[in-house]
Amino acid sequence: MSRRGFYLFFAIGLAWGVPYFLLAVAGKDFSTPTVIFSRVLIGALILVPIAIKRGALKPALKAWPWVLAFAAIEMIGPWYLLTEAERHVPSGLAGLMISTVPIFGMLIAFFFQGDKSVGHPKTLIGLAIGFIGVVLLVGIDSLTGTFEPIYLLMLVLAALGYAIAPAVANMKLQGVPTVGVIGLSLSIVAVFYAVPALSALPGEIAAGPHIQGWLSLLGLGVISSALAFVMFFELVKEVGSGRATLVTYPNTAWALLLGIVFLHEPITIGLITGLPLVAVGSYLALRKH
Repeated sequence: MSRRGFYLFFAIGLAWGVPYFLLAVAGKDFSTPTVIFSRVLIGALILVPIAIKRGALKPALKAWPWVLAFAAIEMIGPWYLLTEAERHVPSGLAGLMISTVPIFGMLIAFFFQGDKSVGHPKTLIGLAIGFIGVVLLVGIDSLTGTFEPIYLLMLVLAALGYAIAPAVANMKLQGVPTVGVIGLSLSIVAVFYAVPALSALPGEIAAGPHIQGWLSLLGLGVISSALAFVMFFELVKEVGSGRATLVTYPNTAWALLLGIVFLHEPITIGLITGLPLVAVGSYLALRKH
């Protein structure tokens, strides 16, 4: 992979590691529908005008069935499933289950997209090393406790959605400008969540949300929705949809590092040992052999 690809990979990891911190802050003041609606609305307000100016919205509208499929599989379903499941299971377990996305992504790339390079031994070794690193990062202790199987199923479905959506985009939307696809996708999600969000928002505003909550919504919209998805599509073009799902690994690492810096969370043995494994595993799995 090119140097540009590696830069994209770790930049996206940061952009999608930030939400763990921002969601924790925004969730104190706003409901799940409000958070999702706000972030996608902000992202759409940024990207749709750019798409119109570049002439990228019209091709996306022509491909609307596949854009709708991408939006549903990548955003509408997984964002709700993950948010609701995290209310009932340990955060470590949720993080570990979402880190299975690259495994599903590689299987989809190998069996359905004909990308035989993902079956190379070095790629598989890198995938395994990275996954072990994620397990160490989240910590075995954080995975203990009882939980209902339904929430585990919700996390599995969310991970599957995150793995399938890039493959759909790579196969069916390859010739459609990225900014048009993402701008239209975010608009679709905004329409889907508009009614429940706007119903809850007056009461949430009356309760007096903190400025940190508003800023978190802004960050989720600008960084984690608009910017991150545009970069992710560029990464898919660079390395394919299977390898692109590996951004899930540095997501976890960035989230923990941000927790140490901003939330004063402790530096653990798992972090010290897991972070290098995530970096090494990602490097090996990303290389085309």
